[in-house]
Order: sequence, then structure tokens, then C-alpha cells
Amino acid sequence: MIGNLNHVAIAVPDLAAAVKTYRDTLGAEVGTPQDEPDHGVTVVFVTLPNTKIELLHPLGENSPIAGFLAKNPAGGIHHICFEVADIEAARDKMLAGGARVLGDIKTGAHGKPVLFLHPKDFTGTLVELEQI
Repeated sequence: MIGNLNHVAIAVPDLAAAVKTYRDTLGAEVGTPQDEPDHGVTVVFVTLPNTKIELLHPLGENSPIAGFLAKNPAGGIHHICFEVADIEAARDKMLAGGARVLGDIKTGAHGKPVLFLHPKDFTGTLVELEQI
């Protein structure tokens, strides 16, 4: 059911410093910051030859990333995102298999439908599914 790895998301306490590290130290292609108010984050995508890194920074006090950074002040991997052909079919299959879907299907940073799966159902990893 799952397709390619779309991205690995990393929560960062200092977005400008993270951008500098990926752009200047690693020589990666780094996009521009993009506010995603529906998700409470500012994102920057780092494009790699075979996938992307999504740098996440809190947008507002109620951001889920603010809570993550409170527990992990240096930042760290927040979630991984897999591509699926049909987000609704993927949701239904996950629910039928006993996985917990967190919230409703929303529009993600790429402008495509996404949903999140509970980390307790996936070996401690928050999983995002994105319709391609």
C-alpha cells in the first residue's frame, strides 16, 4: 500500500540555523520558509536526490511542534511521510487493521491530502501518509 518515502520531518528550535546547516554545511538545495497555519508550523523543505527533509518550526503557541521541542529542546526527528495513491482507502485500511488515525484528512504543505497515524501503532514513530 505505501509508496515512496516522501520526507523525514525534523523539528528544529532555530529554523534559520537549521537552514544554514543544510544549505551551507551540507550543500543541499533548501527552499523558502512556508507557514502552515492549519498545522501550526513553519516548514522548509530540503530537496535531496531521492527524498526530502522537512524542517519544522513552531508557528504560534499552540503548535504541536512547540510541545515536541519542550520535550526535545535540541530538536529531532518528528515523523516520516510515505506516499499513498488514495488517502481515503489508506485511512480505511489503517482503521480496519486497528491503527489509530490522528484527526481528519487535511491538506499538507505540498497542497495534497495528508493524515497522521499514532506512533504507538508504528514502533514509536509518528507516520504521515500523503496522497500523490
